[in-house]
Amino acid sequence: WLRENIFQTRCTLSGKVCNLIIDGGSCANVVVVSMVEKLNLKPKKHPHPYKLSWLRKGNEVKVYKKCLIQFSIGKNYHDEVLCDVNPMDACHVLLGQPWQY
Repeated sequence: WLRENIFQTRCTLSGKVCNLIIDGGSCANVVVVSMVEKLNLKPKKHPHPYKLSWLRKGNEVKVYKKCLIQFSIGKNYHDEVLCDVNPMDACHVLLGQPWQY
C-alpha cells in the first residue's frame, strides 16, 4: 500500500464483509472491480475519466466507471456512496475526501 492508512475496518456490502479504508489524503472514493462483479452491482460510465497511479503498486489505471454502493459499519451506521470502480490491492472499499466532506 503506497499511502498512509488513516483508518482501516470492515464493512458489510450487499451481505458480504469487506475491508474498508478511510483515507483523508485520497481524492477519490473507490470500490474494487472484483466486488462490483461478484455482487452484480450496476456500474455506469464515468462522466470524466481520469488516471490514478496509487491504487496498485507500479500500475497506473484509468477510471472509466462509477458505482453507487450501500454499506454498513456495525449495526448503526449505514451509508450510500458513489465510488469509482477500479482494481485495487489495499482493500475492497476506499473512502477518501469526497466521502468525508
